[in-house]
Amino acid sequence: MDNALWRGGWETRLRIGSGLILFAYAFFHFINIGLGLFHTDFLHGMQDTRTTVTRHGIGTVILYAALLTHAGLALLSLARRRTLRMPFSVALQAVLGLLIPLQLISHIVHTRYANEIYNINDEMGYIIILMWPNDAIWKQSLLLFVVWIHGCIGLHMWLRLTSWWRQIVPYLIGVAVFIPAFAMAGLLTEGRRIWADFAIEELRSQYIEHYNWPTSEQFQAMNVVRENALTTFWASLVLVGLIYLGRKLWRRRHSVRVRYVNGPDTVAEKGMTLLEMSQARGIPHTALCGGKGRCTTCRVIVEDGADQLPPPSDVEARSLAAVGASPQTRLACQIRPTEPVTVFRVFRPDGGLNRAHASQGQERQLAVLFLDMRGFTARTTGQLPYDIVFLLNRFFDAIVPAITDEGGVVDKYMGDGLLAVFEKPDAASSARAGLNAAIDISHALDRFNQQLEAEGSPRIRIGMGLHLGDLVLGEIGAAGHAARTIIGDAVNVASRLESETKALGVELLVSDELLQAADVTVRTEDIRLFQLRGVTRPVPALPVTRAADLDPSVHGEEHIYSG
Repeated sequence: MDNALWRGGWETRLRIGSGLILFAYAFFHFINIGLGLFHTDFLHGMQDTRTTVTRHGIGTVILYAALLTHAGLALLSLARRRTLRMPFSVALQAVLGLLIPLQLISHIVHTRYANEIYNINDEMGYIIILMWPNDAIWKQSLLLFVVWIHGCIGLHMWLRLTSWWRQIVPYLIGVAVFIPAFAMAGLLTEGRRIWADFAIEELRSQYIEHYNWPTSEQFQAMNVVRENALTTFWASLVLVGLIYLGRKLWRRRHSVRVRYVNGPDTVAEKGMTLLEMSQARGIPHTALCGGKGRCTTCRVIVEDGADQLPPPSDVEARSLAAVGASPQTRLACQIRPTEPVTVFRVFRPDGGLNRAHASQGQERQLAVLFLDMRGFTARTTGQLPYDIVFLLNRFFDAIVPAITDEGGVVDKYMGDGLLAVFEKPDAASSARAGLNAAIDISHALDRFNQQLEAEGSPRIRIGMGLHLGDLVLGEIGAAGHAARTIIGDAVNVASRLESETKALGVELLVSDELLQAADVTVRTEDIRLFQLRGVTRPVPALPVTRAADLDPSVHGEEHIYSG
């Protein structure tokens, strides 16, 4: 697994590791319950296999250490929070996590504890009979859904930034829905069967003997253990709340005043970034990348107190240099004021006067196509302006439908070239649309050249650069005169790839990143590395003599291109 997935402090790694252990346990437990849909023997057979692992000495230590570690770190994280404002997904996961012990404690006491202390045979049948006549069955069913949703959110938040995860998420959504539904179907099927048996007096006595059914005294003792465990849990929550409030009061005594030009003024806790201060106080502050120091849309001009701020880190300095920011400009997501400051938000969340909401922009991962006509200057030398415009319009009329038919939009025309973007719901569909558009452009150009040859005019050659990357889409320009456009490194990469097609004598250079997103497999030896001007890292890309040659790799059953 990519080492980047495990970056962070030891607490982060422990939380991820313990969470994965618990998620794996829940997955196999739910599959086990679901087997009741087919036959009791399948259900009990898998349970015997699971308990061989989980109730072995080592398995027990690993499982309960993971449970206590994960719960402890979650409570510690809540106690350390500077604010309870958080994204919806994070808040939902936290609430679900706090609901789990309310039912899980009862489940553990009446199964594992009962088995260890009173030698109760806690097979699935025992558990189902124990719950079936009352509302406990619905509470435990709710526990199943709560655990599963909590785990799925955690897994997604961990892996969402990896490229391979984004590609398989649509399929995993189906799996995520299937697992709890399968478990519920198995539970209800087995529950009806075993409760029907339990209603027969002769079979009931056999079940009671087989499971070594607890006595009323044992049930009472287990209820005491459950209540004590729940009391401990509630006491832990109260302690977390007291720690949180105590830290908040302490920080308030160590706070800093921040004045925003055009309002408001606020007092926030030292140690927070300026962006966190804005979010904690409900002050609108644009931050398209979520505070990663990448998009620079949270930048502010420090009008007073700049000398009290530490110098920019390497990350902040690079981002500010990339946008040509003034020395007084800083990123709100990177600075942590300790003395009073006055700041001006460069990007107003409301877009400023006479601007639409779209002026803020949005960050997306999309395919970008850069296209240029070859030898245009030499071809049009000596021609009248009218003839040049007429040729260009005929050319664009011929090829642009290939872009729009795939859902693409021409962002801008640049003389004899254009820049197009494919704004699709996800990166994979955007990559496929861009690749299909390049193919269709090649076919459209062939047809257009046939018309030119019939008229006695020379053929037109083109070069295309196609890349998938992060973009910011938004309105750029003076208030009331802003046009929607795109900016970002992906545009520069696509442009540089198009420039490389001239020296190579090919029609298309498509980045390997786009090919992977489009699920197109090519021979490794066909991929070349390009050191592009203005791009820090070499870009692997596939040279294609004619884009139409990519037809088999996109439309055929075998996703292979062989040069």
